[in-house]
Amino acid sequence: MRKALTLFPLLILPVLIYNLMAIFAGAGFDPAIPPIVASLDSALIRMPMLSGVQWHLSVGDSLLLLGLVMLFMEIVKATSTRSTAIMNHAASMFVLLFCLIEFLLMKNFATSAFFLLSMMCFLDVLAGVMVTIVSARRDFGVGNGLL
Repeated sequence: MRKALTLFPLLILPVLIYNLMAIFAGAGFDPAIPPIVASLDSALIRMPMLSGVQWHLSVGDSLLLLGLVMLFMEIVKATSTRSTAIMNHAASMFVLLFCLIEFLLMKNFATSAFFLLSMMCFLDVLAGVMVTIVSARRDFGVGNGLL
């Protein structure tokens, strides 16, 4: 089970949630604005603050929060030098490619929330490879002149 979790790119979860929302988004009133924008801007949580204002967490903000948590977990997973980590980086690259294609070609994906999710996928690929390289150097002693 742990090996499967290491292989699975966690950032696909917020991307899949966004995809489901985009599929079920109705038609918008303005053709210049993607129909999903109303769904992303809807309030998920409303809380009164001590200052007297009302704070609300929108659906789009909660997706970004989920993406940040998944990005953190991916970076922690990247410290492994096992072959499953390399497979995870390859799967993360496919998620990034999928996000890039959707962002450029599909109307409901041209939003700031999806752009930021795509950038998290990009950072996952970049940081994952960099952290794995640094971890591998430390494991094999390349940086200390041993090899």
